[in-house]
Amino acid sequence: MIQKTVDDVSEALQGVEDGMTFMLGGFGLCGIPENAIAELVHLEVKDITCISNNAGVDDFGLGLLLQKRQIKKMISSYVGENDEFERQMLSGELEVELTPQGTLAEKCRAAKAGFPAFYTPAGYGTEVAEGKETREFNGKMYVLEHAFKADYAFVKAWKGDEAGNLIFKGTARNFNPCMCGAAKITVAEVEELVPAGELNPNEIHIPGIFVQRIFQGKNYEKRIEQRTVRQKI
Repeated sequence: MIQKTVDDVSEALQGVEDGMTFMLGGFGLCGIPENAIAELVHLEVKDITCISNNAGVDDFGLGLLLQKRQIKKMISSYVGENDEFERQMLSGELEVELTPQGTLAEKCRAAKAGFPAFYTPAGYGTEVAEGKETREFNGKMYVLEHAFKADYAFVKAWKGDEAGNLIFKGTARNFNPCMCGAAKITVAEVEELVPAGELNPNEIHIPGIFVQRIFQGKNYEKRIEQRTVRQKI
C-alpha cells in the first residue's frame, strides 16, 4: 500500500524555499489550509507568489503572510476584505495579477490535467486580455490562457486516508479539488485522518494519485469572514 502520511505540518512543508509559487485552496476563509499557512509564516519564506481566490483578511489566512511582507506576487480573483492587501497593492509593494474566477479555476484544472493552455471568452476586450493571444471560434472571440505552474499546492479537506484520498465538506470544497495535482507537490491537511480502505470509495472527491503528502491538522479556527446575526426578539 502507498503510504503518504507525514507526522506533522513541519515535515509536510519540507523543501519549501524563498521565491517559490504556491497554490492555496479556500474561498474567503472557508476551507483554507490554516496549518500550512501558519507554517509558512513560521518558516519566514519570502518573495513568494501565491495563487488563491483571495487573500484572507488582515489578521487571518493569507493576511498573516502579507503582514510579514512574505508575498511578492498575488494571483487572485478577489481582493476585498483586506486593508493591508489594498495598501501594499496601491503603494506598489505587492504585485497583483487579477484573474476572472472561472479562469483561475480552469488554469488550476488545466495544470492538473496536463494541458498547457486553453481558450476562454472571459476577459476578452478588457485589461485581462492585454498582451495575450486571441482567436475567433464560431463568431466569438476567445483569450488564450496558460495553465499555472506551481511548486506546491496546499489544500484542506474534511477527511482523508493514509493513501491520500480526500473528502471535502460542503462549501469548503471550493478551489481545493482543482488545486490537487496542479503543482509539483500537493500537500493536504485534513481534520480527520483514517486508515486506507476506511473511506467509502463512492464518497471520495479526490483520489490519492493527486496528493503527495497528507497530515492531520490541528487547532482549526474556521473563522467566518463577516458574521451576521439577527437581533434577539
